[in-house]
Amino acid sequence: MTTNHRGLSSGARAAVAFAACAIVLAGCDLKVTNPGPIADAALSNATAIPAIVNGMGGDLSFALGRYIDRGALASGELSEAGLFIPETHYFQGSFLPQDVNTDWSNMQTARWTAESGLARMKSVLGAAFETNVNTPRAYLYAGFANRLLGENTCVAVIDGGPAQSDSVYFQRAESLFTRANQLATALNNTAVATAALGGRATVRAWQGNWTGAAADASLVPTAFVFNAIYSTNTTRENLDIATQTITRSESTVFGTAFAVTNKDPRATWDTVKTGTAVAKGANGTPVFRQTKYKTLAAPVALTKGTEMLLLRAEAALRNGDVVNAMLLINQERATFSLAPLAATTVAQATTILQSERGYVLWLEGRRLWDLRRWLVEGTNSFLATRDKCIPPSADEQASNPNLRAGG
Repeated sequence: MTTNHRGLSSGARAAVAFAACAIVLAGCDLKVTNPGPIADAALSNATAIPAIVNGMGGDLSFALGRYIDRGALASGELSEAGLFIPETHYFQGSFLPQDVNTDWSNMQTARWTAESGLARMKSVLGAAFETNVNTPRAYLYAGFANRLLGENTCVAVIDGGPAQSDSVYFQRAESLFTRANQLATALNNTAVATAALGGRATVRAWQGNWTGAAADASLVPTAFVFNAIYSTNTTRENLDIATQTITRSESTVFGTAFAVTNKDPRATWDTVKTGTAVAKGANGTPVFRQTKYKTLAAPVALTKGTEMLLLRAEAALRNGDVVNAMLLINQERATFSLAPLAATTVAQATTILQSERGYVLWLEGRRLWDLRRWLVEGTNSFLATRDKCIPPSADEQASNPNLRAGG
């Protein structure tokens, strides 16, 4: 089962649907009255709630969609083929504050839009808040927005506050996913309830609660997928990695571990030819074009059952249970019609598991966190000489007195 969410650009933008421009004709003179920006008070209305929640989903999709290409460059999923300076730095493993302004801002906007939207909904709906059909979805988007920050940034900064442990994002996400699951279950919204379990399983694991993570993961069907949605309605709603790799040739699979074969259905790519020769990007790198996302409207998974199998496998390995870990890994591989793999030691199974997570979550903005946590545990050295996460951006540091020297 695949479940999609369709988001607009933001809560405020989405609410534009509730406003209209007045067009007044006087003889041959056409006059247009522009109502200007939507007043904040106009959003404090029960009729605006669906648009506000769609806006939460839209900002989450925008943040994730704009980050996937750069996150892939930073984590070895793609190589840089163009000449963009920030992307080149990401590929080289260097997160400079001035280069991360866009990603930091987009991710924080997604979190703030969802959390402030929830506060507004509580104020507007009052006693009807928890039974409103839109509320579980709002909690879900807020959970995923916090997870996106936790998996990719170095520290937690909440609304201009001081730098805290990045684990704060996972703690917030767990609480938000729990509420999403509880309320969606009460409203018989199976899709959102299941997506919340998948999201909570991951952030529980990232906080060291592997027992709780495995319990949640076991409740997510293997075929389940909950997607971030993109479209061709506006440029803002396009999936940017398709722009960078299909429309353009800014990134390439060439030179990565995934370039070994293009036959794995989880990480597909093809070569771009100029005549009979493989084309090269602006920096001279051969262009192996990812084909997981072929269009600007391709969806991106936020959580899915195949990842849950691997989460349970990793939990088993942490208890030294190689047999059950490999059973779960091979169950995941069978869903893609791939042959089973074998391992007899924890070390062998760990290598397989890390590769499987790489393929299952390829180009979904998730790899950097895996590499970071495995480096800390001593089981993967890819990030050993590279920056591990996105620091507070130059803009954040300039505007937040808590992050300034002596602040």
